[in-house]
This record gives sequence, C-alpha cells and structure tokens, in this order.
Amino acid sequence: MANHKSTLKRIKQNKVKNLRNKSIKTQVKNIIKSVKAADSDAAKNVFIKAQSIIDRAAKKKVIHKKTAARKISRLTKAIAG
Repeated sequence: MANHKSTLKRIKQNKVKNLRNKSIKTQVKNIIKSVKAADSDAAKNVFIKAQSIIDRAAKKKVIHKKTAARKISRLTKAIAG
C-alpha cells in the first residue's frame, strides 16, 4: 500500500474516474444497441441521441475521437441500409 499522502489521494481519484468512465462507456454501448434494435423510423431519432452521447464521451476523453467517429459512421450505415 502507498505511504505518501499524494499517492493515497491519487488512488481515490482514480477510483472515482474509473467508475465515471465505466458508466459512460456502458451508456455508449447501450445506446448503440438501441439504435440497431429500433425500426427505421425510430432509429433516426435514437441515432441523433446516440451521436450526442458518443460525441460527449469523446469530448471527455473516455473514448478516442476517432473511435467515436468510427462508431457514428457505422451507425449511420446501419440505419441507412
């Protein structure tokens, strides 16, 4: 176990960030599933919400910006085709 005060604080901060990041990643996964499961009319509305959630995750650096772009691109293809 760490002995320095700053290291103990860093461990606490990492736990909080880990939980927050895990929550955001789960949210991204779930919204992607809901877009793929929705019928063609509802999919467009859900896609707009999904795009917002994915972009927000990239902005907070939970996922890489190119990963976000790839996910959005694949969803666009999925609802178009």
